[in-house]
Amino acid sequence: MARVMAIDYGKKRTGLAVTDPLQLIASGLTTVLTHELIPFLKKYFAAEEVEMILIGEPKNLDGNDTHATPLVAECIRVLQKNFPHIPVKKVDERFTSRIAFQSMIDSGLKKKDRQNKGLVDEISATIILQEYLQNKM
Repeated sequence: MARVMAIDYGKKRTGLAVTDPLQLIASGLTTVLTHELIPFLKKYFAAEEVEMILIGEPKNLDGNDTHATPLVAECIRVLQKNFPHIPVKKVDERFTSRIAFQSMIDSGLKKKDRQNKGLVDEISATIILQEYLQNKM
């Protein structure tokens, strides 16, 4: 089986997470600068088989689009252009950053480490992927 990748897209940084080849476990992969995302993915996809990309779709609590929604839509367009053989699926990402930050507190990370926004993005991508795997079963 191939992996599933989750993307927590941001204007500056993008968090990435992937499943294992059996699609049982979601793990944080890394955080990349957003302008380096496509080159990073080209290298990663050359080494690993990925069957689907999940991307967090930013929404307000009331379900309306946020200021970041058009940025994610553009990212999806670029992903589809560069990787037409890999389907891209939007998933609701409301609360993932808050859940990620809380999980950092719960795991005992020091305050200094919790200020690492790249780590929050990576954990957010992992949460998106975990929720997908739980709903898939």
